[in-house]
Amino acid sequence: MSETNARAERRPARGADVSADVNSNPQSTDPWVNPTAALRGSIVVLAGRGESAAVYERFSNRLAYDGYRVTVVPDSSRDVDATARDAARLLADRGDVPSVLIGSDTGAAVAAVLLAQGRVFADVAVLAGLPAADSARSLDWEAELEVRSACPVHRGALARDGAVEHGALARRDAVVEGVDARVAGGILVPVLTVHGGADALSDVETALALYRAIPDAESYVIEAGRHDILNDVTHRSVAATIVLFLERLRTPGRTRVVVPATEVLAGAA
Repeated sequence: MSETNARAERRPARGADVSADVNSNPQSTDPWVNPTAALRGSIVVLAGRGESAAVYERFSNRLAYDGYRVTVVPDSSRDVDATARDAARLLADRGDVPSVLIGSDTGAAVAAVLLAQGRVFADVAVLAGLPAADSARSLDWEAELEVRSACPVHRGALARDGAVEHGALARRDAVVEGVDARVAGGILVPVLTVHGGADALSDVETALALYRAIPDAESYVIEAGRHDILNDVTHRSVAATIVLFLERLRTPGRTRVVVPATEVLAGAA
């Protein structure tokens, strides 16, 4: 398992290049953000404490731009049994493309438990900002924004009416305490983990200890990243890392798709 630091990048968003997020569109009955290109896989995102689908609008659109259709299960740790039913149904919606389960915050804990217990099936999983057992924090709104993300666009999204339940980070959802090395060791699909190096809610070393217990895991620490690591200032780098991971798994036996030219030249010498 490799642990790599990704540097922050700050560029204008490319919202005009991607499809609209139907998850946050009350006029739509389709739960999926659909790609405009050829479909490469189905992604189900398990949202964290108090989070609606709108929190992942930018993230969903970016992955859809790369050929993945995306849907979000809101506040997935509030009712784990209901989430299990919804996630299992959504992941099985298309059997002709790979299925991906992504969990953020307590959604990462839910994803880990459901996969380890065999209550859902996915071809691959991504765990982002897995919270520590003591991650519950009672914070005022400004302090909550500080620990969540340094990205002004994401902060604006969080501030929209109904986007997130204010104060939800104080919740102590039981599923978080249920994630230990035994549960991590029971996850039998390839897993990518991404964690903020400056995550004030979930200590990176504690999280890495759990990630290391996953039999087939590739882990990345995002330099200076905060808790909402899918939506922090490095959101493009994180999304690109996820896409590269998924694309590589489409070609079994290849450990990397992009190889430094210096390595190729050294091997030919």
